[in-house]
Amino acid sequence: MHLLQQIIFVAIAALAIGLFTKKILQIRRNILLGKDEDLSDNSSKRWKNLLLLAFGQKKMFRNPLVAVMHFVIYAGFIIINIEILEIVLDGILGTHRLFFPYLGGAYTFIIDFFEILAVGVITVCIIFLARRNIIKLKRFISKDLNGWPRSDANYILIAEIILMTLFLTMNSTDRALQLQNAFGFHNTGNFLISGMIAPLFSHVSQHSLLIIERSCWWLHILGIFTFLNYLPYSKHLHIMLAFPNAYFTRLDVNGKFDNMPNVQNEVKYMMQPELAPAGDTAPQKFGAKDIFDLSWKNLLDAYSCTECGRCSAACPATQTGKLLSPRKIMMSTRDRLEAVGKNINTNGHFKDDGQTLLNNYITVEELRACTTCNACVVECPVSISPLDIIIELRRALVMEDSNAPQEWNTMFGNIENNFAPWKFSPDERDAWNNI
Repeated sequence: MHLLQQIIFVAIAALAIGLFTKKILQIRRNILLGKDEDLSDNSSKRWKNLLLLAFGQKKMFRNPLVAVMHFVIYAGFIIINIEILEIVLDGILGTHRLFFPYLGGAYTFIIDFFEILAVGVITVCIIFLARRNIIKLKRFISKDLNGWPRSDANYILIAEIILMTLFLTMNSTDRALQLQNAFGFHNTGNFLISGMIAPLFSHVSQHSLLIIERSCWWLHILGIFTFLNYLPYSKHLHIMLAFPNAYFTRLDVNGKFDNMPNVQNEVKYMMQPELAPAGDTAPQKFGAKDIFDLSWKNLLDAYSCTECGRCSAACPATQTGKLLSPRKIMMSTRDRLEAVGKNINTNGHFKDDGQTLLNNYITVEELRACTTCNACVVECPVSISPLDIIIELRRALVMEDSNAPQEWNTMFGNIENNFAPWKFSPDERDAWNNI
């Protein structure tokens, strides 16, 4: 019987890990569809960003209470899942609490710590569910989250509660079986939380306890495997991608626009034709119309978005009723990236689907509303920059499609003809001071 369980466990684990790996490799491929960008400089500062922003969640602590609650869930996810290593090894080897004989009292202390975190995770998840569905904080009821995104957040919180409850119930029934001297159950002593619950099972038969304990064990690990494969389809992928995203964050001053060599060269060749390369040159592209024109870092940003809405809550355009929402910019970019990925999966390569990120996923009105104030960039807890994507799309809109408001076109014409935004001759430059 044990051998059959081991075979079933190994088969399920292999399937879960295989499917997860396949999806992660597809996401990696999708990210690398973006243009190359070298972000390997200043490694010491990048490691510092990773430690402070990803591990330390530095930006979250602007709101200490929420930050502490989020840190409890974060620590619970990272630390409690160390316990999964033992469960996996038990499943493969057919053992029970494999590490206990080697760790002794330290084992009980470690599980005590895990149980405290489990109670903390359950408590915080209930509070976060209330904030989203009962208190209904403004940034959680935005139309950006209508449909799947809102459900996704609730599913994860509910799943965390279930997994932690299974963990505590498993430990409680395990301890109850120990007290009944059940065969194969090491006497670990009372765990801090489950040790108080175990006496409630004192009148339950050993057979029933064994069924409950094994059911919780299986449901817990199957829940973990399910969560593992749900993760790549969820906003909670940021649990993994926040770390590389923090490391590869751009180190320039916020708001610094990248130079456009193509434009610079066009002007230079116009002023000095002898410098222009001989022969026909390929037409240059300006800005970005689709995900292929963005950099891989922009696409990593899209997959790393937590959909927390702090960017949109800080955005003056969003708060004054404009169509723009930085959170929606990131969500739309990820949606387009996923659509392109599915296209490649189906056809073996990207087959033109008649759609682009610009216009089909993100509208002109959204892009025009941005004031480039950088509030969204400053507020993002995982170093995402919606502004970079907005700027690239606006560049394509203006320079590729000649689509700009009349006021802008007037200014552009004046700059082209008069070398200044105003409709005055450059010969009268001295008189400009009187404008």
